[in-house]
Amino acid sequence: MNMTELKQQLESGNYPAIFSDIYAGEEKDQAKRYAKALDAFREAFGGGEVLVFSAPGRSEIAGNHTDHQHGEVLAASIDLDAIGIVRKKDDGKVNLISEGFPMVTIDCADLSVRSEEEGTTAGLIRGVLAGLSERGHLVGGFDAYVTSKVLIGAGLSSSAAFETLVGTIESGLYNEGLISATTIAMIGQYAENVYFGKPCGLMDQMACSVGSLVHIDFADPSDPKTEQVLFDFSAAGYRLCITDTKGSHADLTPDYAAVPAEMKAVAACFGKEVLRDVDENELMADLPAIREKCGDRAVLRAMHFYEENRRVQQDVQALRAGDMEAFLSGVRASGASSFQYLQNVYTSHDVQHQNVSLALCVAEKLLSGRGACRVHGGGFAGTMQAWVPEELVRAYQKGMDAVFGDGACAVLRVRSRGGVRVI
Repeated sequence: MNMTELKQQLESGNYPAIFSDIYAGEEKDQAKRYAKALDAFREAFGGGEVLVFSAPGRSEIAGNHTDHQHGEVLAASIDLDAIGIVRKKDDGKVNLISEGFPMVTIDCADLSVRSEEEGTTAGLIRGVLAGLSERGHLVGGFDAYVTSKVLIGAGLSSSAAFETLVGTIESGLYNEGLISATTIAMIGQYAENVYFGKPCGLMDQMACSVGSLVHIDFADPSDPKTEQVLFDFSAAGYRLCITDTKGSHADLTPDYAAVPAEMKAVAACFGKEVLRDVDENELMADLPAIREKCGDRAVLRAMHFYEENRRVQQDVQALRAGDMEAFLSGVRASGASSFQYLQNVYTSHDVQHQNVSLALCVAEKLLSGRGACRVHGGGFAGTMQAWVPEELVRAYQKGMDAVFGDGACAVLRVRSRGGVRVI
């Protein structure tokens, strides 16, 4: 659509039909955001015809540290997204500006891994293009201005949203929009692992790309099974609140790495690579020997895996049955297991700083026995999640912000779409 016409439509309140799906209740604010992004694109690349794409952040709903053991996860796309104002071009070059950063240019004719691009936007873009090409999909050039509402460093997968956005753009421009959401997710993971240099699992990308509530079974990571779970939390009277506890992630790499390493050490005692392939009854029967070989924390983390994996299935069943109280009970049990058995709420190397522990304590006091809360994502210093009754949301947000700073608590909705062309 012509940029001038599009901006006029947005400013007059003539929103695309998809707005009501992905920005329920916030269409006016989003229209202003789109108009601002259009101006920024025009300034960088000139006027003319453009398309607009969107990809959401995600929240892990159930399945804390299960995906790397080929377990099951329940995740959701959220109503914070990255959008890209895009124009197709035929010179084979991608020129992308992320708001606040200089332009990145990638030549589709040179998609080899570059060590100097590890940890950079350029690495992610090149990795997605390479992943698409290696799978036989067409890749090509475009100009794009990208702005994101997905909070960075808050456990909402800003990098996975960006990867999904780039994959969705290429699918829309050069592949008739036919590349599956699962394929785009796997390519995003490939980009992050190989080009960006981060050994992440697949949950983040799957939730961002597939959209809505999604139940993912990683029994075969090369072919994960997904199913959407239809449930309206707003209709049930609850909002998802994520609090960034502002804890430092410095020096936590060993803590994160130890979780899958210890689980795999237990699995190795049975000649297996991951816990999904080990019968829990065999573990229990051989518990004294496993304690001796791997230590008690590794055993406890293995116990968490089995319980959490079952909990994902129970939570899915509860939501399908419309049983919010059963779901909330599962959230509480997940939080207790993560704290007691998985032990990823604070690092044992710095017991004086326990941001997430404190956040959970404050949240429980604010909720007064209602709703539910748990550690969110990788843990140790990041974010915590809560399901808060609508009537308590304002007081809950005010209480969390009072402890962790203004804006620490984000009030979210589950989004019904994953990566998508908006206009």
